[in-house]
Amino acid sequence: MSLIPNTLATFIALFPIANPIGAVPVFYSLTARETSSGRHQQAKQTATNVVLILAVFLVAGRWILEFFGISLNVLRVAGGLLVAHTAWEMVTVRQRLTQSENDEAINKEDISFTPMAIPLVSGPGAIGVVTSLSISFNDWVDYLESLVGIVLIGISLYLCLVLGEPLINRLGKNGVGALNRVFGFFILAIGVGFISDGSISLLKDAFHIQVK
Repeated sequence: MSLIPNTLATFIALFPIANPIGAVPVFYSLTARETSSGRHQQAKQTATNVVLILAVFLVAGRWILEFFGISLNVLRVAGGLLVAHTAWEMVTVRQRLTQSENDEAINKEDISFTPMAIPLVSGPGAIGVVTSLSISFNDWVDYLESLVGIVLIGISLYLCLVLGEPLINRLGKNGVGALNRVFGFFILAIGVGFISDGSISLLKDAFHIQVK
């Protein structure tokens, strides 16, 4: 079995939702008092936390859904709503962190777990995507392939956070905002797709039960 399909599918599905580029302005705002080495350490730990969080839900997603009795189609609709909500905030240029969350994070020594990993990068939308992917996997090879995609997300995030300052300086606030809105548009389309697919499947299941 080729490593590429599941790895690419995971990476492509997660990248716009995790949005490593969009996390850069928040990261540099929250680490303004850090030294260069301290900022690099925070970036490394943030990327590690994101990989660990998504990996846990990749492996345990199927059992979590079974425990709570949640079907894949219901998860798709719920995940689509969360993804669409996140995208709408990006398109309308709303802050990804609330003012109270931002104020608390500025005074924290370690921002790598909260708010950077959760809820900023590996938030409910990313967790929902990983969980829904895990439902379609049949053996450990599928999980391993998807895990490689998650690791690539972590590497991309680390590189964006470490190398992001020149990007911010070059693009400026307007450029970063425009880039976020473009990402937001595509993420909104992904969210609508999740809602549409899940709703259609739920209706088909309901109709099939009625026919029986």
